[in-house]
Formats: sequence, structure tokens, C-alpha cells
Amino acid sequence: MFIEQGLKSENKFWKYIVGSLIIIFASFLGQLPLLMALLYETFVNGKPYPNSNEAIMRFFQPNFTLFLIMISFVFIMLGIILVIRYLHHQTVLSVTTSRAKVDWNRIVFSFMMWSAITIVSTLLFYYYSPSDFVINFKPVPFAILALIGIFLIPIQTSSEEYIFRGYLMQGFANLAKNKWFPLLMTSLIFGGMHWFNPEVTKIGPIVLVYYIGTGLFLGIITLMDEGMELALGFHAANNLIGALLITSDWSAFQTHSIFKDISDPSAGLDVILPVVIIYPILLFIFSKKYNWTNWKEKLTGKI
Repeated sequence: MFIEQGLKSENKFWKYIVGSLIIIFASFLGQLPLLMALLYETFVNGKPYPNSNEAIMRFFQPNFTLFLIMISFVFIMLGIILVIRYLHHQTVLSVTTSRAKVDWNRIVFSFMMWSAITIVSTLLFYYYSPSDFVINFKPVPFAILALIGIFLIPIQTSSEEYIFRGYLMQGFANLAKNKWFPLLMTSLIFGGMHWFNPEVTKIGPIVLVYYIGTGLFLGIITLMDEGMELALGFHAANNLIGALLITSDWSAFQTHSIFKDISDPSAGLDVILPVVIIYPILLFIFSKKYNWTNWKEKLTGKI
């Protein structure tokens, strides 16, 4: 059983607090390349130092900014691996899946499913509201974006999955000795982590429904499937295909994507529709394909 794989007598909850602090420290180290680039431009080239996160996101050209931000997740992933192996004395596989090895077919299936839904929904929005979009495609910048995205965005999304659906899911299970508490806590923390995203400022706190709902969905498929493979594929598709397809002046990442959303930000169908309609449909598809049963026990049972 996936969530029980972290249940060991020596795995006290304080270790997860220490491990989380180590991972946070690794993220700070990962931000040093961005800081050094900012300082270089400030002191060598005389550019004024940006005084907000939004200004930082626009300080360099988009591909370079994305590269610098994504590099930090390489450090985070290394921190996660070190914490799992040397603080908790577990294998990375034990925080990934309950199967004997990672099921790449599950990752690919989930990735392709969400990629298809993202592409189709974006094209539908463009078809029905063309005035909300402009074509942003430039071949060379897009090709560079694709290279950065393909190599680094999966590291970013996998880092988040290992933290929330892997490490903390098992950590809260150690604390609570049940399954509903880890599911709830990791979803709330995952949603809260996005509080400082520019989308929240522009659209309002209602957008947290999407982030918390997404965290809940990813937690459910992890617990029901006894592993993170489906969540890893979904999250990679969500961020990679999203970065390649569409950007806006108020989104977290500014990219050389194919489309640019120029509409006024609002909490519309793109916020509510996934949580109340699309995610339940995906749960149904996954449950039929992978023969999920005993939902109540797997999502709320005691350990």
C-alpha cells in the first residue's frame, strides 16, 4: 500500500518537519542563479533592481526567466532525494509507487489524456472568443521555449508531486494514522502555495478553488491508484502544454507561447469547469481503466 510505505517506527513526524526545511533550503540555493543574474544586470549593466515579483518576471526575456526559475527545481529535486534516502532511509521508489517499479505507461496515459483536454479546450476557447486572444507564435523563441520546457518543466512538476503527493502524504499519514487527513492537508497546502501567484491578485481568492481542487484531485488519484504515476503525468502535461500553448500578462509565467490571452482576468469556466466536471470525468475514466475499488477505505480509512 502506497501511503503506508512511509510508516516506520523511526519515521517520526519531526523528521518530516526537518526534511521540509532542508527542501526549502535547497530551493533557496536553487534561486541563487536568478539572484546572481539580477545582480549582474544591476551592478554591471546599470539596470534598476526589480522591486516586486512581477518586475522580476519581466526583467529578462521570457525564455531566460523561465530557465532561471526552472533551474531552482533541480536543486529542490536533489534536496528531496537526499531527504528521502538519508533522513528517512527510504528508496525514492517507495515515495513514488507501491509497484515493483515505476509504471511509465500510467504516466504517459495521464500525460496524453490531460494534454488532449488542454489542447482541445484552448482551441475551443479561441474559436468561440477569438477577440480574447492574439497569435503570439515566433518560431525561434518558441523552439527555445519547447527545449527548456521539455527538459525542465517535468522536473518542476515532479518536484511538486514528490513533495505533496509523496513525501508529505506519507508524512501526514505517519502523524494521523489515517488517509483522509493527509489527503486534505496536502490539498490545502498545495492550494495555499499558489496564494502569491499573480492570478490570485488579478482574479481573486476564488481561483484557489481551482488550485485546492486540483490538489485534491491529484491526491485522490494517488491514493486510489497506490502510486504517483498518474499525478506525475497529469501535472507535467498541465504545466508543459500550458506553457507552450498560452500566456498572458497576468499569469505566473510569461512565455513565448502560441497564443496570448488579452482578455480581462476573471473567474470563469476555466476556473470552475475542471474542478466540478472535468476532474470527476477523469476520475471515472481512470477508475474504469485501472479497476479502482473500495474508495471509502482508500481515501478515508485508518492505517
